[in-house]
Amino acid sequence: MLRACIIIEDQPPAQRILQKYIQDIGSLELKATFNNAIDAIPYLQSNSVDIIFLDIHLPKISGMDFLKTLKKSPQIILTTAFSDYAIESYEYNVVDYLLKPFSFQRFVQAVSKSAGLSNKAKQINDNKKQVLDEVFFIKSGYELFKVNASNIIYIKSDSDYTEIVTSQKTYLSSDALKKWLQKLDNTFCQIHKSHIINITYLEKVSANQVYLKNDYVVPIGRAFKEEFIKNYLKEK
Repeated sequence: MLRACIIIEDQPPAQRILQKYIQDIGSLELKATFNNAIDAIPYLQSNSVDIIFLDIHLPKISGMDFLKTLKKSPQIILTTAFSDYAIESYEYNVVDYLLKPFSFQRFVQAVSKSAGLSNKAKQINDNKKQVLDEVFFIKSGYELFKVNASNIIYIKSDSDYTEIVTSQKTYLSSDALKKWLQKLDNTFCQIHKSHIINITYLEKVSANQVYLKNDYVVPIGRAFKEEFIKNYLKEK
C-alpha cells in the first residue's frame, strides 16, 4: 500500500527533486505540493497524510513554527540547507533531517526510517495492549498493593527505595530500579540513572527534561539521551 505524502517547499528546483525522488521510490504517493506551510494547513485538516517533506526556511511561517502548531502530526522529514535546527527537531519527533543537496540514496534512507517508526509505533501499541492485564503486587511496608503495569507513569529511585508513580497514586517499594527494569517490557525505558518512564505517557522532550502526561516532568541524563532518541524518537 502506498503511503500518502505532501511537500512543503518554496524553491521550485527543490520541489522538482523531491517529486522525482518520490516518483522513483515507488512506495509513496505524492498528494500535493505547497509553497508555504499556511496553504498546507486546510489540506491537512481534511486529508490524511502519512509523511510531510518539510523545508525549514519558508515564507509566512517557518517549518519549525509550523511543527509547533501540529497537535497530531504525520511523520515529518525535514529538508533544509541549514544544520542549525537538527537538535531542536528531535523535540518534535522528526523522522529525519535531510541536508540539501541530498542524494536519492540518502532520501531512501529517510523514507525507510519512517517505515521503521511506523513499525515501532505498532510494536509499542501491541506492547501496551499486552501489559494492560499485567499486574504487579508492590510490597510497601507490611502491605501489598495491586498495580496494573499500564497505569505506571514513571519510576524513580530514591536512596533505599523506589517511588512507583501511577495515574492514581504513588507507591513506595523496596525493590531497586534495576529489578524493575527486569520486570517490565520495552514499553518502559530508563532515561536517567534514577528514572524509568512508560513511553506511552510521553508528551515531549525539551532540553534535558521529558514531559509526561498528567503534567509530570522528569530529567533525562546525558548518558541515556542519545540512546533514547535513537530508539524512540529517531529510529535508524
